[in-house]
Amino acid sequence: MSSELEIEYKNLVTKEEFMKLVHEFNIQQKDMVIQQNYYFDTPSFDIKNQKSALRIRRKKGKYELTLKQPVINGNWETNEELEEDIAQQMIKTGKLPAGEVKNILINLHIPVDTLSCFGSLTTNRAEIRYLDGLLVFDHSSYLNKEDYELEYEVKDRNIGEQHFRELLERFFIPHRATENKVVRFYREYKKSRSASSNLHAND
Repeated sequence: MSSELEIEYKNLVTKEEFMKLVHEFNIQQKDMVIQQNYYFDTPSFDIKNQKSALRIRRKKGKYELTLKQPVINGNWETNEELEEDIAQQMIKTGKLPAGEVKNILINLHIPVDTLSCFGSLTTNRAEIRYLDGLLVFDHSSYLNKEDYELEYEVKDRNIGEQHFRELLERFFIPHRATENKVVRFYREYKKSRSASSNLHAND
């Protein structure tokens, strides 16, 4: 189990901007790693309502459970490595294994027995060191949507913001207010549920 403060800057980019960045930073197809994110919440979305997120990430055959909680300077992440059978059981049933993540959710009065996996998001990701941080190139697919994103993970908020802003300016990329992946997923999920409900109502 590990806990850490996550400070990152993110900006959605167009496909054309993404391809230009990939070319300029010499990112090859072999550098892209596929990761699968599985998102969990209660039927009433109690975790989302606390501006938090719970996921399992599968990457290179390994599984990690992460709870993200908002703090003043970023997000506080609590991470737990999971054995494959435990992770698959949680994906299928929503059963949360004993550990720090479960303890935190219980203390937040989240009804953990009602958790379920409500969807997944696949990301092709490449990472490189850039100045004082980690520059991340993401192409994500979820539901009926795909998007492209540039992230910059840093230790110092002010220096990181300056470097990221200068990078965007260098490539003439406008700053775009960008929500995190789970929020974007929630929005598409809500749209799909609404569309499905309207379709059945018109049957």
